[in-house]
Amino acid sequence: MTLIVYPGIRADELDMANAQPPQIDTSKPSIARVYDAFVGGKDNFEVDREVLRTIQQMVPEAITVGKQCRAWLIRVVRFMAGNAGIDQFLDLGSGLPTAENTHQAAQRIIPSANVVYVDNDPSVAAHGRALLEENDHTHFAVADLRDPDAVIAEARRHLDLDRPIGLIHSNTLHHVTGEEKPQAIVHAYLDAVAPGSYLALSHLFNPADGSESAQLAEESEQKFNSMMGSCYYRTREDIAAMFDGLEMIEPGLVHLFEWWPDGPRLTTPSNGEYTLLGGVGRKN
Repeated sequence: MTLIVYPGIRADELDMANAQPPQIDTSKPSIARVYDAFVGGKDNFEVDREVLRTIQQMVPEAITVGKQCRAWLIRVVRFMAGNAGIDQFLDLGSGLPTAENTHQAAQRIIPSANVVYVDNDPSVAAHGRALLEENDHTHFAVADLRDPDAVIAEARRHLDLDRPIGLIHSNTLHHVTGEEKPQAIVHAYLDAVAPGSYLALSHLFNPADGSESAQLAEESEQKFNSMMGSCYYRTREDIAAMFDGLEMIEPGLVHLFEWWPDGPRLTTPSNGEYTLLGGVGRKN
């Protein structure tokens, strides 16, 4: 089952089972809607598209990068369901549904796979729930991924945490501040799941080496923060720390286009494609 938790809304602000979605504010950009614009979705407003256009001025290939993020997610879900036999997933900060989602990729391989989606964005609560809860094996919860205890308590309603699960943090933790300790958040979830579970995690990356990619990361971070309020590019060491204690699946922590691509690369990666790292680790 998939449980969706949205950043920004505390679990105690809503009845998890019968929550009415909060009012959508179309005057300010939403992280979920901006991501929807990046992947070519339709559930976004002009204020969200303005963020995309601003980022495109620095990263013309932003839409391509956004679609690569979704393609990476589908590849890691296929790996966990197919190669690793994982039949239950907790997708944190899942965002608005697109052409293919976690439960569709997993259930194509294991029809009875359970997926719980967790997100706290009002747009997802209002528009995404019906699409994400399309069968008896998928579930949605409005909650804040920064509150692992509350999320885990809700996840237990649908997932057997005494068996391995697939834990997904796809492009979520770069919206968590350093003061909120993203590494500690990840490990709180890992502590709650059974051995044999997998963590799939992707994150915006700053090589911090004076390169064009580092400059692009710094400029993009400033733009994102000025428009959306929270976006933090981190170093390889910071991102790798989120996998501490796990057995990394080859090829390890790499650029998303390097993680088991569907076929040979026929074009040269753009600078924007070097600003994301992702990997999958197994809890032993």
